[in-house]
Amino acid sequence: DMLSRLLKEHQAKQNERKELQERRRREAIAAATCLTEALVDHLNVGVAQAYVNQRKLDHEVKTLQIQASQFAKQTAQWISMVEGFNQALKEIGDVENWARSIEMDMRTIATALEYVHKGHLQPTS
Repeated sequence: DMLSRLLKEHQAKQNERKELQERRRREAIAAATCLTEALVDHLNVGVAQAYVNQRKLDHEVKTLQIQASQFAKQTAQWISMVEGFNQALKEIGDVENWARSIEMDMRTIATALEYVHKGHLQPTS
């Protein structure tokens, strides 16, 4: 009788240990699952933020490329305008030189005409 009671107590304690061990195993699995989900969620937030940041950077790069292209076009227009201005200045210089040349020629002609005119007015001896 006593042996049977000891055996039953022993089996009851073993069952309690098994149940405790099973409960702890389930709790450990649940805790590991929660930890894994928390880590995945944390990583997903980081990945999502990185994705958002990458999209912003892509947008900024496209905007910068468009602005650089527009600036290059504007710079080319400015260069063209400056070259046109330089050409106009050269032409003005050419016109001034031409006008001086004409003026010198006219003075020479005027002097010659004046000389000829004075020569005709003086009495011949």
